[in-house]
Amino acid sequence: MSNSTPTLHNTAKKGEFARTVLMPGDPLRAKFIAETYLENARLVNNVRGIHGYTGSYKGKEVSVMGSGMGIPSIGIYSYELYNFYGVEQIIRVGSAGMISPKLKVRDLVIGMSAYTNSNYGQQFGFDGTLAPCADYGMLRAAADLADEKGMHTMIGPVFSTDIFYNAANPLPKLQELGVLAVEMEAYGLYLNAAVSGKKALTLLQISDNPFTGESLTPQEVRETFTQMMEIALEIA
Repeated sequence: MSNSTPTLHNTAKKGEFARTVLMPGDPLRAKFIAETYLENARLVNNVRGIHGYTGSYKGKEVSVMGSGMGIPSIGIYSYELYNFYGVEQIIRVGSAGMISPKLKVRDLVIGMSAYTNSNYGQQFGFDGTLAPCADYGMLRAAADLADEKGMHTMIGPVFSTDIFYNAANPLPKLQELGVLAVEMEAYGLYLNAAVSGKKALTLLQISDNPFTGESLTPQEVRETFTQMMEIALEIA
């Protein structure tokens, strides 16, 4: 694979992404973050509607780009950002379904590690089970800021699933194992960071309760998870 820019998935030129990229799943959330928080934000990518912007936040250059849904999607975008565009750290700012009964809607989860039902890790040739983790320095900084903001926060493992409508319903078993929340991207991001020698962190706010059906709307998720976005920008 050619280490070149632009790519099939990204029209940005080399140097148009900052060393830190915030990566929500929803491209419209990327647009919201850029328009709400970044000064002089400029669109650097819009292939397939995956908005990517670079601007400044409190004097620091920061980028934000959507990842799309699922490990295959974030796997492509994060790989290219780490290996083609010189990005040093990616902070996933996403939504998640609660698994732990100690959580409620809008609580913050910091993904220390990620479990999965994906075979994404098999490509690395390790005869065992890979257990990718967040960067500790970023995790600690995010946790300290969440405490300062008075957010109810839990730190621990999350479950990155390949299957949204899962007939097997593994969530009760994962609850017994102490998994905090279910989402679809952290595992791929953490593995790409590990193999690239870069940093990654996943911040998640709870958008729904799969056990009761309680759920926020997409617009509420996009526009009210501002404390999480601010934490990510502060540690960028």
